[in-house]
Amino acid sequence: MRYTGPDPAVAGLAGRALPRLPEMTKATYEQILEEMAVYREERFVSHADLFASCRDNLQFLVRALSESGVPDLSKARATGRERALMGAPLPELLRAFRIGFTEVWQCFVELTTPSQDLATLVPATTAIWDLMDDYIEELTSTYRTTMAEISRTRQNRRLALVEALFAGGNATDGTLWDIARMLDLPLEGTFVVVAAETPGLGQEALPLIEVRLREANHASAWRLTPELQIGVVSLRDTGPVLDLLREDCRGRAGMSPVFTGLGDTARALHLARVALSSLPAGTKDVARFNESPLAGLVASDPEASAQLAGQVLRPILELPGEEGNVLLLTLRAWFDCGGSTKAIAERVYCHPNTVRHRLKRIADVLGRSLSDPSDIAELGTALRALAMFGDSARRAVRN
Repeated sequence: MRYTGPDPAVAGLAGRALPRLPEMTKATYEQILEEMAVYREERFVSHADLFASCRDNLQFLVRALSESGVPDLSKARATGRERALMGAPLPELLRAFRIGFTEVWQCFVELTTPSQDLATLVPATTAIWDLMDDYIEELTSTYRTTMAEISRTRQNRRLALVEALFAGGNATDGTLWDIARMLDLPLEGTFVVVAAETPGLGQEALPLIEVRLREANHASAWRLTPELQIGVVSLRDTGPVLDLLREDCRGRAGMSPVFTGLGDTARALHLARVALSSLPAGTKDVARFNESPLAGLVASDPEASAQLAGQVLRPILELPGEEGNVLLLTLRAWFDCGGSTKAIAERVYCHPNTVRHRLKRIADVLGRSLSDPSDIAELGTALRALAMFGDSARRAVRN
């Protein structure tokens, strides 16, 4: 607090200015409208409210300069809170007040007689600017506090909506529409969900990812948990998104298949977490979930899928030494290469006859035929489950 009250000469000058309040109010109001489009276009306050604000604040200023004692700055605090709630920009707000304070100072200049000259005008000027500093400091402090409260409220609501989106449940079309609107996401666009392992408590695995995606014209909404940073991204193209995710990835991350409609976000989160778990611990990369229907089926029930992998592939998983790994590698290659012995040999770097020997060994060990459709379907599903839930499948074998 700088201003503690005027000296007698300043109080006398302010008393003579009181009758000119209507004139000063009109001049201040007209100057604000002329110089400031935000008020001229009534973006936040009507012209009538602006005129009333000019009148009340000029009256406060002149009376504070004419009366003894410390002025009551509650009006400044009320104005700061009110304008913050309206969303009025602070720089424009302060500029309007400076126009009003300058109008009072100009009135004092006009009322200063030649005999008074600088002896009164200098302390009057000091008093005006001290009072203006106190007024604006209170207004600014309250404005910023209110904006911080608004920001916290909005952020808490945003986090709640993101949580509801990822939790799924019984959201109606109307609820999803509200969530999409509040999060600035389309309701029926194409999306992916990303799940990234956090490097530490409260640390982002993908720093500033929402900002970087926005700069690339991708809307997104994110949530940080102790273990994961998860987000849903509105797509134009998956390629640029994947590149952005990999630019500064601090740990393992998984991306779901592309899906349509926000109602499938919860399921996509599960698939993104499956993709994350497919990467070795300590990896700093982003894995995309395989978009085949079989992969989705396997991922939908991790426990049952792990048990299936353990049951079907148990004889190979229990083989000693490296033989089990070699046979699994060959079996995967057999599926990937469509059963072509030549292609498998090139994939696993061995002679085609060696491939034939390994395939026979696989069939013998598993007790299954690589020409029976039912056996092939079970083996393919088991391999997919092993790739996704390998640790769980091996535990099932040990138990």
